[in-house]
Amino acid sequence: MPLPEQLLTNLALPVIGAPMFLISGPEMVIAQAKAGMIGSFPTPNARTPEILDGWMQQISESLANDPKAASWAANLVVHPSNDRLPADMECVLRHKPPLVITALGSPARIVDAVHNYGGLVFADVNSVGFARKAAAIDVDGLVLVASGAGGHTGQTAGFAFVDEVRQFWDGPIVLGGAISTGRAIRAAEVLGADLAYVGTALIACEESEAQLAYKELVVTAGAEDIVPSNGITGVTANWLRSSLVEAGYDPANMPTEKTPNFENALDDAKAWKNVWSAGQGVGAVTAIEPMAQIAARLKQEYGVACSLPRFDAKE
Repeated sequence: MPLPEQLLTNLALPVIGAPMFLISGPEMVIAQAKAGMIGSFPTPNARTPEILDGWMQQISESLANDPKAASWAANLVVHPSNDRLPADMECVLRHKPPLVITALGSPARIVDAVHNYGGLVFADVNSVGFARKAAAIDVDGLVLVASGAGGHTGQTAGFAFVDEVRQFWDGPIVLGGAISTGRAIRAAEVLGADLAYVGTALIACEESEAQLAYKELVVTAGAEDIVPSNGITGVTANWLRSSLVEAGYDPANMPTEKTPNFENALDDAKAWKNVWSAGQGVGAVTAIEPMAQIAARLKQEYGVACSLPRFDAKE
Protein backbone atom coordinates (compact mmCIF):
# COMPACT_ATOMS: atom_id res chain seq x y z
CA MET A 1 0.00 0.00 0.00
CA PRO A 2 1.54 3.38 -1.00
CA LEU A 3 2.06 6.14 1.51
CA PRO A 4 -0.92 8.51 1.87
CA GLU A 5 -0.66 11.60 -0.31
CA GLN A 6 -0.53 14.07 2.61
CA LEU A 7 2.75 12.50 3.76
CA LEU A 8 4.35 12.60 0.32
CA THR A 9 4.00 16.37 -0.05
CA ASN A 10 7.51 17.78 -0.67
CA LEU A 11 9.08 14.69 0.91
CA ALA A 12 12.72 14.72 -0.19
CA LEU A 13 13.87 11.87 2.05
CA PRO A 14 11.78 8.89 3.30
CA VAL A 15 12.20 9.95 6.92
CA ILE A 16 10.19 10.97 9.95
CA GLY A 17 12.25 12.93 12.44
CA ALA A 18 11.48 10.86 15.54
CA PRO A 19 9.73 12.76 18.35
CA MET A 20 12.18 12.99 21.23
CA PHE A 21 11.26 13.94 24.79
CA LEU A 22 12.71 17.30 25.91
CA ILE A 23 14.53 17.59 22.55
CA SER A 24 12.02 18.12 19.74
CA GLY A 25 10.37 21.54 19.70
CA PRO A 26 8.71 23.76 17.09
CA GLU A 27 11.97 25.11 15.63
CA MET A 28 13.25 21.56 15.15
CA VAL A 29 9.98 20.38 13.56
CA ILE A 30 9.94 23.34 11.19
CA ALA A 31 13.60 22.82 10.24
CA GLN A 32 12.95 19.12 9.55
CA ALA A 33 9.96 19.85 7.32
CA LYS A 34 11.83 22.60 5.46
CA ALA A 35 14.66 20.10 4.87
CA GLY A 36 12.25 17.64 3.23
CA MET A 37 11.60 15.30 6.16
CA ILE A 38 8.41 14.82 8.17
CA GLY A 39 8.98 16.71 11.42
CA SER A 40 7.47 15.61 14.72
CA PHE A 41 7.49 16.34 18.45
CA PRO A 42 5.97 14.83 21.63
CA THR A 43 3.16 17.03 22.94
CA PRO A 44 4.44 16.80 26.57
CA ASN A 45 7.51 18.76 25.47
CA ALA A 46 5.24 21.80 25.71
CA ARG A 47 4.97 22.13 29.47
CA THR A 48 1.30 23.25 29.42
CA PRO A 49 -1.61 22.85 26.98
CA GLU A 50 -1.47 26.62 26.43
CA ILE A 51 2.16 26.42 25.33
CA LEU A 52 1.28 23.42 23.16
CA ASP A 53 -1.42 25.46 21.45
CA GLY A 54 1.14 28.13 20.62
CA TRP A 55 3.64 25.58 19.33
CA MET A 56 1.10 23.98 17.02
CA GLN A 57 0.03 27.36 15.70
CA GLN A 58 3.65 28.32 15.08
CA ILE A 59 4.34 25.09 13.18
CA SER A 60 1.12 25.23 11.16
CA GLU A 61 1.59 28.83 10.10
CA SER A 62 5.29 28.51 9.31
CA LEU A 63 4.84 25.44 7.11
CA ALA A 64 1.69 26.78 5.45
CA ASN A 65 3.72 29.79 4.33
CA ASP A 66 6.45 27.63 2.78
CA PRO A 67 5.30 25.87 -0.40
CA LYS A 68 8.40 23.65 -0.34
CA ALA A 69 7.96 22.31 3.21
CA ALA A 70 7.14 18.70 3.96
CA SER A 71 4.53 17.53 6.48
CA TRP A 72 4.55 17.32 10.29
CA ALA A 73 3.26 15.15 13.12
CA ALA A 74 2.23 15.43 16.76
CA ASN A 75 3.19 12.58 19.08
CA LEU A 76 0.65 11.76 21.81
CA VAL A 77 1.41 9.70 24.93
CA VAL A 78 -1.68 7.50 25.22
CA HIS A 79 -0.60 5.61 28.36
CA PRO A 80 -3.58 5.39 30.79
CA SER A 81 -1.65 7.35 33.41
CA ASN A 82 -1.24 10.42 31.17
CA ASP A 83 -3.93 12.74 32.54
CA ARG A 84 -3.00 15.49 30.06
CA LEU A 85 -4.12 13.52 27.02
CA PRO A 86 -7.62 15.12 26.79
CA ALA A 87 -6.16 18.64 26.79
CA ASP A 88 -3.50 17.68 24.24
CA MET A 89 -6.20 16.15 22.04
CA GLU A 90 -8.11 19.42 22.12
CA CYS A 91 -5.03 21.12 20.65
CA VAL A 92 -4.75 18.39 18.03
CA LEU A 93 -8.38 18.89 17.01
CA ARG A 94 -7.89 22.67 16.77
CA HIS A 95 -4.72 22.58 14.67
CA LYS A 96 -5.26 19.30 12.80
CA PRO A 97 -1.72 17.98 12.28
CA PRO A 98 -1.66 15.78 9.16
CA LEU A 99 -0.22 12.91 11.20
CA VAL A 100 -0.62 11.86 14.84
CA ILE A 101 1.79 9.28 16.25
CA THR A 102 0.68 7.49 19.40
CA ALA A 103 3.12 6.06 21.95
CA LEU A 104 3.11 4.00 25.14
CA GLY A 105 -0.38 2.55 24.82
CA SER A 106 -3.36 1.77 22.65
CA PRO A 107 -4.30 4.31 19.95
CA ALA A 108 -7.99 3.36 20.27
CA ARG A 109 -8.82 6.49 22.32
CA ILE A 110 -7.91 8.93 19.55
CA VAL A 111 -8.25 7.16 16.18
CA ASP A 112 -11.82 8.19 15.35
CA ALA A 113 -11.32 11.81 16.37
CA VAL A 114 -8.22 12.20 14.17
CA HIS A 115 -9.84 10.41 11.24
CA ASN A 116 -12.87 12.71 11.52
CA TYR A 117 -10.78 15.75 10.56
CA GLY A 118 -8.89 13.84 7.85
CA GLY A 119 -5.71 13.14 9.81
CA LEU A 120 -3.71 9.94 9.92
CA VAL A 121 -2.82 7.87 12.98
CA PHE A 122 0.41 5.87 13.16
CA ALA A 123 0.94 3.70 16.25
CA ASP A 124 4.41 3.50 17.78
CA VAL A 125 4.96 -0.15 18.85
CA ASN A 126 8.01 -1.99 20.18
CA SER A 127 6.95 -5.61 19.71
CA VAL A 128 5.18 -7.81 17.17
CA GLY A 129 2.41 -8.41 19.72
CA PHE A 130 1.72 -4.69 20.12
CA ALA A 131 1.85 -4.30 16.33
CA ARG A 132 -0.92 -6.90 15.97
CA LYS A 133 -3.08 -5.08 18.51
CA ALA A 134 -2.58 -1.70 16.85
CA ALA A 135 -3.29 -3.13 13.39
CA ALA A 136 -6.68 -4.30 14.65
CA ILE A 137 -7.67 -0.76 15.71
CA ASP A 138 -7.87 0.79 12.23
CA VAL A 139 -4.65 2.77 12.46
CA ASP A 140 -3.15 4.06 9.22
CA GLY A 141 0.44 3.02 9.86
CA LEU A 142 2.78 1.29 12.28
CA VAL A 143 6.03 2.68 13.67
CA LEU A 144 8.24 -0.27 14.58
CA VAL A 145 10.70 0.69 17.30
CA ALA A 146 13.39 -1.96 16.99
CA SER A 147 16.36 -2.76 19.19
CA GLY A 148 19.05 -0.10 19.24
CA ALA A 149 16.58 2.80 19.21
CA GLY A 150 17.07 5.77 21.49
CA GLY A 151 14.48 6.65 24.10
CA HIS A 152 11.98 3.91 24.90
CA THR A 153 13.31 1.07 22.79
CA GLY A 154 12.29 -2.34 21.53
CA GLN A 155 14.00 -5.71 21.88
CA THR A 156 13.48 -7.07 18.35
CA ALA A 157 16.00 -6.56 15.54
CA GLY A 158 14.70 -4.53 12.63
CA PHE A 159 15.41 -7.37 10.18
CA ALA A 160 13.04 -9.68 12.04
CA PHE A 161 10.54 -7.00 13.11
CA VAL A 162 9.61 -5.71 9.65
CA ASP A 163 9.51 -9.17 8.09
CA GLU A 164 7.15 -10.61 10.70
CA VAL A 165 4.84 -7.59 10.74
CA ARG A 166 4.63 -7.69 6.93
CA GLN A 167 3.03 -11.13 7.26
CA PHE A 168 -0.17 -9.54 8.62
CA TRP A 169 0.10 -5.82 7.73
CA ASP A 170 0.28 -4.33 4.23
CA GLY A 171 -0.05 -0.68 5.27
CA PRO A 172 2.69 1.90 5.82
CA ILE A 173 5.56 0.88 8.09
CA VAL A 174 8.07 3.21 9.70
CA LEU A 175 11.21 1.53 11.07
CA GLY A 176 13.28 2.97 13.91
CA GLY A 177 16.40 1.72 15.64
CA ALA A 178 20.02 2.87 15.03
CA ILE A 179 19.13 4.58 11.72
CA SER A 180 21.61 7.46 11.61
CA THR A 181 22.89 7.53 8.01
CA GLY A 182 21.47 7.70 4.52
CA ARG A 183 22.68 4.13 3.99
CA ALA A 184 20.60 2.97 6.94
CA ILE A 185 17.56 4.85 5.60
CA ARG A 186 17.90 2.97 2.32
CA ALA A 187 18.36 -0.31 4.22
CA ALA A 188 15.05 0.26 6.01
CA GLU A 189 13.35 0.47 2.62
CA VAL A 190 15.06 -2.71 1.44
CA LEU A 191 13.75 -4.50 4.52
CA GLY A 192 10.20 -3.52 3.54
CA ALA A 193 9.61 -0.30 5.50
CA ASP A 194 8.20 2.78 3.80
CA LEU A 195 9.88 5.37 6.03
CA ALA A 196 12.75 5.50 8.50
CA TYR A 197 12.44 6.93 12.02
CA VAL A 198 15.57 9.03 12.59
CA GLY A 199 16.15 10.36 16.10
CA THR A 200 19.63 10.08 17.60
CA ALA A 201 21.27 11.52 14.47
CA LEU A 202 19.27 14.72 15.04
CA ILE A 203 19.79 15.27 18.79
CA ALA A 204 22.84 17.48 18.21
CA CYS A 205 21.23 19.66 15.55
CA GLU A 206 21.38 23.38 16.32
CA GLU A 207 17.58 23.63 16.41
CA SER A 208 17.05 20.94 19.06
CA GLU A 209 16.16 21.81 22.64
CA ALA A 210 18.80 19.47 24.10
CA GLN A 211 21.26 21.05 26.50
CA LEU A 212 24.65 21.91 24.99
CA ALA A 213 26.36 19.35 27.26
CA TYR A 214 23.94 16.70 26.00
CA LYS A 215 24.72 17.54 22.38
CA GLU A 216 28.46 17.46 23.09
CA LEU A 217 28.13 14.05 24.74
CA VAL A 218 26.23 12.67 21.75
CA VAL A 219 29.00 13.90 19.45
CA THR A 220 31.67 12.01 21.40
CA ALA A 221 29.72 8.82 22.23
CA GLY A 222 29.69 5.47 20.46
CA ALA A 223 27.54 2.36 20.52
CA GLU A 224 29.40 0.94 23.53
CA ASP A 225 28.34 3.97 25.58
CA ILE A 226 24.65 2.97 25.37
CA VAL A 227 23.04 1.24 28.36
CA PRO A 228 19.50 -0.23 28.18
CA SER A 229 17.50 -0.01 31.42
CA ASN A 230 13.93 0.30 32.67
CA GLY A 231 15.17 1.79 35.94
CA ILE A 232 14.56 5.43 35.00
CA THR A 233 10.96 5.47 33.74
CA GLY A 234 9.79 1.88 34.23
CA VAL A 235 9.94 1.29 30.46
CA THR A 236 13.15 0.02 28.87
CA ALA A 237 15.09 2.85 27.24
CA ASN A 238 18.64 3.32 25.99
CA TRP A 239 20.77 5.74 28.03
CA LEU A 240 24.17 7.35 27.67
CA ARG A 241 26.44 5.67 30.22
CA SER A 242 28.28 8.75 31.46
CA SER A 243 25.01 10.61 32.11
CA LEU A 244 23.86 7.69 34.28
CA VAL A 245 27.11 7.85 36.26
CA GLU A 246 26.87 11.64 36.61
CA ALA A 247 23.31 11.27 37.96
CA GLY A 248 24.48 8.80 40.63
CA TYR A 249 23.52 5.50 38.98
CA ASP A 250 25.68 2.42 38.58
CA PRO A 251 25.19 1.32 34.94
CA ALA A 252 26.02 -2.27 35.92
CA ASN A 253 23.38 -2.32 38.69
CA MET A 254 20.42 -0.26 37.54
CA PRO A 255 17.13 -0.24 39.52
CA THR A 256 14.53 -2.74 38.31
CA GLU A 257 11.41 -1.91 40.35
CA LYS A 258 10.36 1.35 38.68
CA THR A 259 6.66 1.47 37.69
CA PRO A 260 5.68 3.40 34.54
CA ASN A 261 3.74 6.55 35.43
CA PHE A 262 3.10 9.40 33.00
CA GLU A 263 0.47 11.12 35.13
CA ASN A 264 2.56 14.25 35.55
CA ALA A 265 4.68 15.27 32.57
CA LEU A 266 6.78 17.55 34.79
CA ASP A 267 7.73 14.61 37.01
CA ASP A 268 8.63 12.59 33.92
CA ALA A 269 10.79 15.47 32.72
CA LYS A 270 12.76 15.36 35.99
CA ALA A 271 13.66 11.73 35.28
CA TRP A 272 15.09 12.68 31.87
CA LYS A 273 16.64 16.04 32.71
CA ASN A 274 20.12 14.82 33.63
CA VAL A 275 19.94 11.23 32.42
CA TRP A 276 20.24 11.46 28.67
CA SER A 277 19.12 9.01 26.03
CA ALA A 278 20.55 8.02 22.66
CA GLY A 279 20.37 5.03 20.35
CA GLN A 280 23.08 2.69 19.16
CA GLY A 281 23.54 4.77 16.00
CA VAL A 282 25.08 7.56 18.08
CA GLY A 283 28.55 6.90 16.67
CA ALA A 284 27.49 8.45 13.35
CA VAL A 285 27.03 11.86 15.01
CA THR A 286 30.28 13.81 14.80
CA ALA A 287 29.31 17.49 15.10
CA ILE A 288 26.70 19.99 16.26
CA GLU A 289 25.19 21.17 12.97
CA PRO A 290 22.14 22.90 11.51
CA MET A 291 19.29 20.56 10.57
CA ALA A 292 19.64 21.53 6.91
CA GLN A 293 23.27 20.39 6.89
CA ILE A 294 22.42 17.04 8.50
CA ALA A 295 19.58 16.51 6.02
CA ALA A 296 21.83 17.34 3.06
CA ARG A 297 24.34 14.71 4.18
CA LEU A 298 21.61 12.10 4.71
CA LYS A 299 20.25 12.82 1.22
CA GLN A 300 23.71 12.47 -0.33
CA GLU A 301 24.36 9.17 1.48
CA TYR A 302 20.89 7.90 0.60
CA GLY A 303 21.39 8.72 -3.07
CA VAL A 304 24.67 6.84 -3.17
CA ALA A 305 23.11 3.84 -1.42
CA CYS A 306 20.24 3.77 -3.91
CA SER A 307 22.67 3.63 -6.81
CA LEU A 308 24.91 0.85 -5.50
CA PRO A 309 25.24 -2.09 -7.91
CA ARG A 310 23.49 -5.30 -6.91
CA PHE A 311 25.34 -8.56 -6.47
CA ASP A 312 24.83 -10.87 -9.41
CA ALA A 313 25.09 -14.51 -8.39
CA LYS A 314 27.16 -16.72 -10.67
CA GLU A 315 25.58 -19.89 -12.00
